[in-house]
Amino acid sequence: MLLEYIVSEVGIQVEEFTVKSEILDREVECVLYLPQLEGLVEPPHLLLVNDGQDLPAMQYDQILQQLYKRKSLCPILTVGIKAGDRLQEFGVSGTPDYKGRGAEAEKYRQFVVQELLPAISAETSLYSFSSTSIIGFSLGAVSALDIAWRHPHIFSRVGAFSGAFWWRSQEAKADAPDQHRIVHDLVSKSPEKPNLHFWFQAGTQDEKSDRNQNGIIDSIDDTTSLIYELYQKGYQKNQDATYYELIGGRHDVATWGRMMPVFLQWAFGK
Repeated sequence: MLLEYIVSEVGIQVEEFTVKSEILDREVECVLYLPQLEGLVEPPHLLLVNDGQDLPAMQYDQILQQLYKRKSLCPILTVGIKAGDRLQEFGVSGTPDYKGRGAEAEKYRQFVVQELLPAISAETSLYSFSSTSIIGFSLGAVSALDIAWRHPHIFSRVGAFSGAFWWRSQEAKADAPDQHRIVHDLVSKSPEKPNLHFWFQAGTQDEKSDRNQNGIIDSIDDTTSLIYELYQKGYQKNQDATYYELIGGRHDVATWGRMMPVFLQWAFGK
């Protein structure tokens, strides 16, 4: 199904397509956003979005149109990946959480790299991109970071909106509330320092839980402590890792939609 419309003299081509995945043993629905801009000299950037079903609700097409109207954004091909079983397919490859969730994360990562990327080229006839990035919301952010971390030869940037970085291999205990966080361990125990740039966002009203009773809600605490792990790895503040804390920001699509222009201009701004 191909839809085309022009608002503010910028056309956004929106195409829904389905990838039949042998790895996941299901059909994966995707939505593609491509600006109709004349005189392009270089290939567009590619942005993959976990939980792509949320893009229409945040009026992603209008976000793009406003940025293109201001000529503040380089051309981007965005592919929203509609989620299947989020609690099984999102997570860290090979490391389910303490309840067995995320058991299919490795298959999902393989799907993205081995099946989705070729399918995008087949669908669009675009076989090279200026860069490739991936983002996600909540648990989708955990997946995005895992995929980019393991494939830095493909991805250059990763964005995490309200990342579920509490994701853990063992249940939290009062005497060790911050141990066993899977993404933190992925970063700290990795022998490599992938060539990546990171963008993080958390909201002051993402949640109310304060696991370690330090006066900071867990979503902010887990995000900022993950950024600390990146600094320990050698990444540089504001050069390699950027963090936005939104006052009043919630764990919802409306908040992520508010922050989307900030991410897009960070990643693809002129």
